[in-house]
Amino acid sequence: MSGTAASGGHVIDVKRDRLVITASALGTVFEWYDFYIYGVLAPIIGRTFFPTDNPTVELLYSLAGFAIGFGFRPLGAALFGFLGDRWGRKYTFLATIVLMGGATAGVGLTPSAASIGLAAPVILILLRIAQGLALGGEYGGAAIYVAEHAPPGKRGFYTSFIQAGVIGGFILSLVVVVGTQWVVGKAVWDDWGWRLPFIFSLALLAISLWMRLMLRESPVFTAMKNAGERSRNPLKEAFTYPGNRRRMLVAMIGIAAGFTVIAYTVMFQALYFLQSGLHVSPGIAQLLVGGSAFAGMGAFVFFGWLSDRVGRRKPIIIGYVLVLLLLMPLYQFMGSVANPALYRAADRAPVVVTGPDCSFDPFAKVQPSACGKLLDHFSKRGIPYEKAGAERTAVTIGGTTVQDLSDEGLDKALIARGYDFGVVKPDWPRAMLIFLALLLLWTLSGATYGPVAALLSEYFPARIRYSSLSIPYHIGTGYFGGFLPLVSQYIVARTGDPYAGLWYTIVVVAVALVTCLVALLETRDAKLEA
Repeated sequence: MSGTAASGGHVIDVKRDRLVITASALGTVFEWYDFYIYGVLAPIIGRTFFPTDNPTVELLYSLAGFAIGFGFRPLGAALFGFLGDRWGRKYTFLATIVLMGGATAGVGLTPSAASIGLAAPVILILLRIAQGLALGGEYGGAAIYVAEHAPPGKRGFYTSFIQAGVIGGFILSLVVVVGTQWVVGKAVWDDWGWRLPFIFSLALLAISLWMRLMLRESPVFTAMKNAGERSRNPLKEAFTYPGNRRRMLVAMIGIAAGFTVIAYTVMFQALYFLQSGLHVSPGIAQLLVGGSAFAGMGAFVFFGWLSDRVGRRKPIIIGYVLVLLLLMPLYQFMGSVANPALYRAADRAPVVVTGPDCSFDPFAKVQPSACGKLLDHFSKRGIPYEKAGAERTAVTIGGTTVQDLSDEGLDKALIARGYDFGVVKPDWPRAMLIFLALLLLWTLSGATYGPVAALLSEYFPARIRYSSLSIPYHIGTGYFGGFLPLVSQYIVARTGDPYAGLWYTIVVVAVALVTCLVALLETRDAKLEA
């Protein structure tokens, strides 16, 4: 089959196409591994670089650093998008993976705040910025490179491996974390072993560079270059080309923001929900989320393949609708299964905190009011609560007033009413139910994410495709998705409701659905040379 012509003038080269898909997808896996490893280890990073006496505050500071990396992705998209449209797809995403691998290893080598003080979090943030810049150029290059090699009628299938590669990076981060913990033991892991997954990125960088150096430039870009049709200023033209600003806006809100908050809700929100909200053992939580992600990767490839037959819009829109209908019920189901004692206690004996000033700032080291201190205590324990205004500060559990409001007195009252703060290890039947709920969410994520690389590659003109795709993609994923862990956990901490953070996802997906219904055109039959 090597070198045979296909419809539309495309030359099929099976060996070349396999190398294109493998090198691009593996590079995507490795680069997203570098980015996700921070999110997976956010609690450890928090206490290492942002130490306080409050684990919730440490996690929020750590997630703020996570969000900063996402915040710089649009700048990286603009920079590397310009280079990709001027210099070529291949060399641009070679540069991005070198920058990403070096910055990730740097996180693992940075001394703690206990060793070098304020310099530690400053260095960490600078490395996160470098990661954000690199990732801003990676996805667009990989997606376009594969799409421009794909034969007609197979773009969705070919590019779906890039989408699956993003999830593969998340799975790899969990596998390396769990494996390293098992090899070095808990004591070494807590001391310095957690740094090894970051340093491991140097090995992944070497493999990815070796594979990508074997690739040739994309045929579409080569043809444009030979014909002298490259854009002189692709960044400027992306915003001035007729109709392109509208396309970029639709891509940002209707596509990137929507599918990203779904994916991150299943990745990070589920992980923090199980560990912090339900007190599930971190190892079990990581295995459940990672195992379900691995099982769900096939959905990304399936829906990419399906989009070659039914179009790109249908799977995305149907996926959005089902997420809106099922997200909250599935999380409540997981809550009832993962920690039934806590679920029943919260339903049977709700915690109500009253006082004249019942405000709570999760970032504050010391709460200014007596009521705020009580809320801080429940937030640390992961106990859901309700607030009410009153002249006197008080706590009721199941309608019974707690007399001793010290930390010890509150814990004793909670335990007496069935609350349990201990680490939970669900048995296999319950763990399987959680796994199936997560797998369903991953399947919906695959429906909304699998067709995206093909859709976005077809959506924009060839001469400004890298810039036009990358900028809205990374604004949507960086600001709507990247801030999801921070915003959702902040909402949970402020409200005391472990499910409240899901409303962020629901609102963003609802807006994305409306945008797609109103403004997104079908792209399946578009010509990439145009």
